[in-house]
Amino acid sequence: MRITEAARRLGMSPRMLRYREALGLLPPVREQGAHRRFGPEELSAVAQGVELEKRFDVSPAELAFAVRVLSDPAVAAAVRDLGVRIGRIQVPRRALDFEKEKALRLLRTSTPGQTSKRA
Repeated sequence: MRITEAARRLGMSPRMLRYREALGLLPPVREQGAHRRFGPEELSAVAQGVELEKRFDVSPAELAFAVRVLSDPAVAAAVRDLGVRIGRIQVPRRALDFEKEKALRLLRTSTPGQTSKRA
């Protein structure tokens, strides 16, 4: 079906449907250079996107960026770095850091002049 009919079925304007397509929130066109035809798969994808926008109270642009973060490793790394810097994402402790902290803890608990026993 054409965009006008698809938009009517989805309860939105053709302009809003084109906007979602420009954001990358629709499956790719099957044939290169062909006009988009909307079938059940495309309608279902748009409806799922609209449902996510409502459930999480986000805009189509925010949803499109979230999809980009999930699909582009460079963007994901940049967003993760920001999340770490602002304290929203906790960095997993590395084994070496754990061992260093353990050694420092053991040094603090030993008394001067006393040697530690090895098992």
